[in-house]
Parts: sequence; structure tokens; C-alpha cells
Amino acid sequence: MPDLNLLVIKTGQLAEHAAFYTKLGFQFDYHRHGTGPYHYASTGGNIVLEIYPLPKGTAVADNTTRLGFKVADLDNLMKELPEENILTAPALTAWGYTAIIQDPDGRKIELVQQ
Repeated sequence: MPDLNLLVIKTGQLAEHAAFYTKLGFQFDYHRHGTGPYHYASTGGNIVLEIYPLPKGTAVADNTTRLGFKVADLDNLMKELPEENILTAPALTAWGYTAIIQDPDGRKIELVQQ
């Protein structure tokens, strides 16, 4: 099976998303490629997460994509997140110690303790 190495989300709230995903442990550079749009790109790790502006003519970000990340310390991370981003508290499930949160656009994110 191939390994995922790039994930791009698009939003009208670039800085808010960069701040939110930074709380999850991502580190970002703000740049652009040639004449393309400025965007955030994560550095380090096995996957590059990029946060791009919405395409022209698009007013609302797609929030139907569900994401999942393994995190080192789920309980402490949950304390750092605003309540409006938490959908389910951490609990032991068939997939491990897991919580469900949402990003500022409402994309659901499953966090699993490593």
C-alpha cells in the first residue's frame, strides 16, 4: 500500500487553521510556489499538511473530509483545545484511546493516542 505524504485542505481562514493545527503538533512555513497563492505548509514529519485559500468563486470550505492523527499525549492536547472544537471526550474504543474534534471549518478529526 502506498504511504500518504501530502494532504491539502482549503479554507477561507488560513491563519486560524494554521493556529489550530499547530496545537495538534504541526509546524508551518508560510510561502508560495512561483505565482501561486500564499499558503501554509507543514515541515518535518512523514506527511506534509498544506492549508490553501479557497478557490475563486468558492464561498464555503468542504467539511465532509474526515482526518485522523496519532498524537503523543491525547489528554494534555485536549486541555489545549477550545470547547467548541471538541466533539467527543477521550475514551477507550476498539481503535484505541480516541477523541473526535473539529477544525474551524467543521472537518471532523479523529485523534488517537500513540
